[in-house]
Amino acid sequence: MKFLPSQLAFFLQGKTTRRNIRALLRFLLSLVALITAYSVIFHYLMEAEGKSHSWVTGFYWTLTVMSTLGFGDITFQTDIGRVFSMVVLFSGIMLLLVLLPFTFIQFFYAPWLDARTRAQAPRELPKGTARHVIVTCSDPVGMSLIDKLRGYQTPYALLVDDLHTALDLHDAGIRVVLGERDDPDTYLRLRVSDAALVFVNGEDEINTNIISTIRELDTEVPIVSLADSPDSVDIMTLAGSTRVLRLTEILGNSLANRVIGGKVHANIIGAFDPLKIAEAPVNGTTLIGKTLRESALREQTGVTVVGIWERGVFHMPNIDARLGNATVLVLAGSEEQFDRYEQRFHRAGTDEAYVLILGGGRVGRSVAEALNLRDIPHSIVEKDPRVVRETSPYVVGSAADLETLETAGIGHATTVIITTQNDNTNIYLTVYCRRLRPDVHIVSRATLERNISTLHRAGADAVLSYSSLGSNTILNFLKADRVMMLAEGLDITRLPIPRRLDGSSLRTSGIRARTGCSVIALHTEDGTIVNPDPDIRLTSEMEMLLVGRIDAMNTFLSEYDITITGTPAAGQ
Repeated sequence: MKFLPSQLAFFLQGKTTRRNIRALLRFLLSLVALITAYSVIFHYLMEAEGKSHSWVTGFYWTLTVMSTLGFGDITFQTDIGRVFSMVVLFSGIMLLLVLLPFTFIQFFYAPWLDARTRAQAPRELPKGTARHVIVTCSDPVGMSLIDKLRGYQTPYALLVDDLHTALDLHDAGIRVVLGERDDPDTYLRLRVSDAALVFVNGEDEINTNIISTIRELDTEVPIVSLADSPDSVDIMTLAGSTRVLRLTEILGNSLANRVIGGKVHANIIGAFDPLKIAEAPVNGTTLIGKTLRESALREQTGVTVVGIWERGVFHMPNIDARLGNATVLVLAGSEEQFDRYEQRFHRAGTDEAYVLILGGGRVGRSVAEALNLRDIPHSIVEKDPRVVRETSPYVVGSAADLETLETAGIGHATTVIITTQNDNTNIYLTVYCRRLRPDVHIVSRATLERNISTLHRAGADAVLSYSSLGSNTILNFLKADRVMMLAEGLDITRLPIPRRLDGSSLRTSGIRARTGCSVIALHTEDGTIVNPDPDIRLTSEMEMLLVGRIDAMNTFLSEYDITITGTPAAGQ
């Protein structure tokens, strides 16, 4: 009840509400006038029959007849009186039992319920909200970003323009604000001038409108936007976007980096200052059958094994882990250390890579462009001849057709990359290719994160999520390049040395035992120490580069009470 005055005030603010109430009052006044007229006629007819009743009795009789109660204590004896009673009865049925409830529900009760529902959806961020991230669309990339922001304890607000969607998300624990995306007042209520970042992730035309609307209010807040079309990049930049991302191109390059073979054996998948991260398949090398202890990788090359992939399952390194044909090592080191690794473990036949790309859309074409730069031969299988481009070799046909795949070279492909935007199709093609070629390296795209594990179970060796890649790119921008995604669910994070560890060594810190994360580099005043010695002394002036899964990283942040901070750079 304590919220009733505020809800009523909110309800009465709308012009439509006031118009509905006026219509309801007009109907009630007409009904009162009719009841009064019936009461007057009742008196005249009763006097004609020689009976006298008070005015209260007249209203009493009229209401009991119109409401069909009909107590029968007052009745007419003449036919004209009975005809009048029937007129009052039928009009009462229509007005009191039909029109009055309908009018009341339509013009008052339903709008009242709708107003109460709307009042539950937040329309404004609390005063004092600052350094928050505004997400303008609840697409897979936006929701993935929100999950990561919550994990890193970063404030955020999701803008939603549909009431029911806003309420559903609000009930699910998502911090939403209801408002129109092209209304400047919406962004004033979102405290846009105090925001750390605005992520604009709708359609290209809508994104341009949002960017222009925000720039009318604030010229400094960083805005990162997504562009589907290459032509939209310049348009959004002119509208005021700080950075415009084409995720299909980024995803294509990332998928191409997972190819086995080419001019190098260890494929670089990421870089953090001088530190390089690479994936190196064990198949065909002298490492097969050895344990990490027996391989002596660090002693011989200087690189550090930070993780192991086994058929899509990531494991933290175990020195007694046995390396097999399906093992892919995740290595960290400097460029010089990787050169030594190539000289020591480069396998024969690596340069004879051949890649089969299933899907010739924008992601598939981006993969092909990246492979062209590395001079890796490839073919694209695409069933729609309208998307065929002359820049790459195409085989037109269904990827589910054996003859088409054989024509495209499935028999001698070293890697198959599946790039369609339909996860069900990707799972289907992964199962099919794995059955045809049990030994081939399969890399697949996932649109929704919930399908990542399914794709791995279907036989994919590596899966890259469109939504996670996008959210990590935004997070890198927000955190000033403090976070980098290596693979799905595996991140590198740059953090200060926790106060508890000041003065201790890596060997005595117990970081890996407590959190599951590994320190792969240290930033000092003199530069970056890649793969530092376990006995090096940690100081508060240093920063560490940690590698680990998201849950392990969250454990580290909680264990040492650290919050990732960073300010987006305007030119990033």
